[in-house]
Amino acid sequence: MYKGIYDYVEITDIKDLLGKSEAKYGDKPAFKFKTNVPGEFRTTSYKEFADDVNNLGTALIALGLKDKRIAVISENRYEWCVGYMAVVCGTGLVVPMDRALPENEIRSMIERSDVEAIIYSKKYNEIMDRVKEDKISKIKCYISMESEVDSDKVLSMKELIEKGKVLREQGNREFVDAEIDAKKMSIMLFTSGTTSKSKAVALSHRNICSNIEAIASMFDVNPKDTFLSFLPLHHTFESTVGFLYPMYAGACIAYCDGIKHLADNIREYQISVMISVPVLFENMYKKVLRGIEKKGKLETFKKGMKISKFLHKYLHIDIRKKIFKDIHELLGGNVRLFINGAAALDPEVEQGFNDIGINMAQGYGLTETSPVLSAGNGYPKYSRNGSIGKPLPGTQIRLDDPDENGVGEIVAKSDSVMLEYYGNEEATKEVLEDGWFHTGDLGYFDKDGYLYISGRKKTVIVLKNGKNIYPEEIEGLIGRIDGVKESFVYGVPSTNNDEKESKINAEIVYDEERIKEILGTTDVSKIKDYMREHVKEINKTMPPYKYIREISVTTEELIKTTTQKVKRHEEIKKVLGKQDL
Repeated sequence: MYKGIYDYVEITDIKDLLGKSEAKYGDKPAFKFKTNVPGEFRTTSYKEFADDVNNLGTALIALGLKDKRIAVISENRYEWCVGYMAVVCGTGLVVPMDRALPENEIRSMIERSDVEAIIYSKKYNEIMDRVKEDKISKIKCYISMESEVDSDKVLSMKELIEKGKVLREQGNREFVDAEIDAKKMSIMLFTSGTTSKSKAVALSHRNICSNIEAIASMFDVNPKDTFLSFLPLHHTFESTVGFLYPMYAGACIAYCDGIKHLADNIREYQISVMISVPVLFENMYKKVLRGIEKKGKLETFKKGMKISKFLHKYLHIDIRKKIFKDIHELLGGNVRLFINGAAALDPEVEQGFNDIGINMAQGYGLTETSPVLSAGNGYPKYSRNGSIGKPLPGTQIRLDDPDENGVGEIVAKSDSVMLEYYGNEEATKEVLEDGWFHTGDLGYFDKDGYLYISGRKKTVIVLKNGKNIYPEEIEGLIGRIDGVKESFVYGVPSTNNDEKESKINAEIVYDEERIKEILGTTDVSKIKDYMREHVKEINKTMPPYKYIREISVTTEELIKTTTQKVKRHEEIKKVLGKQDL
């Protein structure tokens, strides 16, 4: 079992994490916010954050919410973090809800989780008003993040924090002294997907904290770092790696204003670390290359890449930041680590960022595993390009039923593996067996023990001759075509016994603005011809049974979950319903 690289501090539970961070980092900024003056920021220290958490938790218990279930829903913001910690560190069980779900699914989750209070931002005011009117939920306390004062039906989070402060000054220590059972369900998270299919994942403090300890043994994040919080906080990847881990490490957190402001936010907040998903990193890298190309410096850039790579790899001389100073300055000059998760990143993009001096780390995991199971940290000694790293310390991974190429289902055992799917014994038994969690993902190990993802077990296209095709692999190749935003590869069942009739097709989503730059037109037939020529080149790199036979082109984005994973079953229904394939 892998031992990790760095020393780490042990934590018994999330409350212990908060206490140790407050004691160690005290007046250091935990959060950074914009002010009305451009270039000036205000901060909230670790001590101030801990005080807000302790005050709110004290007030929640005074409301009669001890050991109750409390939901939190909002955009990424400071109040979400305060609410989450105030519930989980001594009040009751927290239910982080997906901020992007439609009203019917939010209401369904409120009912399914049996929450008795909900903390929310003004975006959800109307939905909560309707939930109150229907009187079908168990909610007794509606808590607004923005309201300055309490009303008859809605409590003010700010007022509760002040009330809790007074209670603590009067000697109330119910929250501060609350004991945590680290092994019982304290966090309920719903998996991505529609409500009818989503499952309620039951996680404990030990699940989350064991994952944080393992992550800390692999990465060198420290109090000098500033994280940009971009992915939804309700998701375990952002919650564990982008919120709780930075707090554990003493780093500072800033909130992204939206994808259109991403580059500006990285510069103005002087971001050094960010976690995200492939589509963002891949688009970011493409924009960097296009900018270089427009300046007529692409060939010079490529030569610089070769020189810096050689010096770094063989002579251990790192001049990447000097050679690519202009690129680093575009990103504020401080970015040193990108962490990719949720899906496999294009190896060319991973290598590209590493070659210009930004460590690109790959991680792998699921909501059910709190979430990280394996990771590389971006350094050549501990990573392999295209790999999702080695199993984290304390995690065992084996491959079930591997084929002739060594590809099998990834099965993991770790303290970070969930307790169960709450209220769904049948679904739990399907994935948990003697403590081993069946991920549903397919992968293989190389000779050095690095793990690689091949695709999802449920999405593999099996041909009549028994050969397997992993659509994600081909989608990665299509994604390298200039002008492609994303793609969807699928199999069209054969209509007779002729094996050649089993077709691999692709739906290609293109960037209209970029395509116009390339072709000088937005004529769909010419765009399709352009894509078809590039697909032919891709086919030359693959065995005939993997050939992409037909394509369709569109500007319509693929159907995705709120965590940007393609809903493949829904997308194929949409694609097969089209006339032009």
